[in-house]
Amino acid sequence: MANPWLALDQGTDPAERIRQVRLAHERFVTGDLRQSTPVRAVVADSWRRSAGAQLSADSTAPIDLADGDLEAYRAAHPLARVLPLFRDLLGGLADDGDHLMAVCDAHGRLLWVEGTASVLRGAESMNFVPGARWDEAHAGTNAPGTALAVDHPLQIFATEHFSRGVQGWTCAAAPIHDPATGLLLGAIDVTGGDHLANPHSLALVRATALAAEAYLSSHQPAALGRATVAALGRDEALLTIGGKRIRLGRRHSELLTLLLVHPQGRTGDQLGLDLYADELNPVTVRAELSRLRRILGPELLDSRPYRLCAGVDADFLAVIRLLERGRVADALAAYAGPLLPASDAPGVAKLRRLIDGQLRAAILAAHDLTLLQTWVHSAAGADDLEMWEAYAGLLPPGSPARPLAAGRVDQLSLEYGLATSLQRRRN
Repeated sequence: MANPWLALDQGTDPAERIRQVRLAHERFVTGDLRQSTPVRAVVADSWRRSAGAQLSADSTAPIDLADGDLEAYRAAHPLARVLPLFRDLLGGLADDGDHLMAVCDAHGRLLWVEGTASVLRGAESMNFVPGARWDEAHAGTNAPGTALAVDHPLQIFATEHFSRGVQGWTCAAAPIHDPATGLLLGAIDVTGGDHLANPHSLALVRATALAAEAYLSSHQPAALGRATVAALGRDEALLTIGGKRIRLGRRHSELLTLLLVHPQGRTGDQLGLDLYADELNPVTVRAELSRLRRILGPELLDSRPYRLCAGVDADFLAVIRLLERGRVADALAAYAGPLLPASDAPGVAKLRRLIDGQLRAAILAAHDLTLLQTWVHSAAGADDLEMWEAYAGLLPPGSPARPLAAGRVDQLSLEYGLATSLQRRRN
């Protein structure tokens, strides 16, 4: 397939494709892992995540927010500011009697679902309503939930949905990011019939998401001395200040990270040791700090000692705060990857290990299958043998994901020169 995010190749018979994928789906949910019919990789991966979350193919999305709680939550949500834009760009589809427009938050909770009364009644039968939780762990494979999971615009066509009750619908969705931090805010979705499986619907939701991000970026309150830093999963940090986004170089990214984690300040020698260990070069450190100060301005970076003198927040600090409050699921949702993964600066590497270690320990202690599933299917956890063993251990007998997880445990055990689970059982 030329575009893996599109549901159908040009010339494909939709009815035949529905029949083929339905057969593959029934084999999967009954534990028959043979796939004689090719299923898109993004869909197959999503089915595995859905099964790993102990989701039944006959399940219905639960209601997370209702009444006053829903009204208060969505009124305060950043996407409320771009709801008029969504209605302007997609309102025609929502009013034509064939489609729904939906907006969800980063956890897959539907905030707004709009369309004609008849289409809304059909959506209610599968709980596609405001306040319902449509992430993969609670609703299975679906466009908004899977777009959030893979952080990419995509279509989900008919029987590609994991839940049988949703297989009469086709949808296209695109994630939306906070322009200041790069973190997910939610997704925009269009849901309707099989005719949505075309390149135009995917291009439309993607363009709408980009327009929403551009609007949020241009309408941010510009506050001098207030900045945000995104450094998780990035080799170079992204600094946003007064609505302006600046991609920092490697050394400046490391310096800003070190200053953020030491709000009391650091001397030039201390920063030099954090950056270079035994290869300390005070002249180089001062030169880099001078360049960084020109970027930040004297209002943000002070000296003697070097410290940030105004409110600056960072994505990795948010993860630390969430873990300290015991909000493990929210911390994992905010974790976009290791801190400055390409950095070998001793101070940054130590902080990176600390954050990753605290997050892993919290996930293990929670004994939550969904959290473990999210971790092992992330880039950070793909080769994490201990977490794969914990995940496999929580999967009940008969789960389609159990043999897949056990196979991954054995594969990693062999790669690390350890006994496989089968060998351990024999001994």
